[in-house]
This record gives sequence, structure tokens and C-alpha cells, in this order.
Amino acid sequence: MYPTDLKYTKEHEWVRLSDGDAQVGITEYAQKQLGDVVYLELPEVGRSLKKGEVFGTIESVKAVSELYSPMAGDVTEVNAR
Repeated sequence: MYPTDLKYTKEHEWVRLSDGDAQVGITEYAQKQLGDVVYLELPEVGRSLKKGEVFGTIESVKAVSELYSPMAGDVTEVNAR
């Protein structure tokens, strides 16, 4: 079953909205397709993003994929690596 609090993109990313903030991630399907992740490039805190803009890359043993912003906004936090 899919989490009901997530909205999904065609690029297999999701967004969760909460109190004016948005959390972004990739779907379980995308994770399985990529396999083991070896490198992740994410934006700097403070960067402004436009909807559909490439904001990072995820590299696995199988492929390198671009990450697209599902909405416009400013980056306020990035997960520690």
C-alpha cells in the first residue's frame, strides 16, 4: 500500500507537505531499480529551486540519475550523509 501523505511525480520521486515545509525523496521502486547507491549530490541549504529543476544526482552501481524538484521552494535542510 502507498502512504497516503505522499504525492508522487512521474520521475519516481515523492513529496510530503507539512506545516509549510516539504520533504522530498525517491520511491521504493526507484530505489530497487537503482540498486546500491554509491554517491549522492544534493543542493546547498539556502538554494532556491523551481518546479521541475534538476537539483541533484544519485549514482548507483547501475546508473546515474538526476533528481528533479517536484515544486518550487528554498532548501532549508539536507539529510546528513
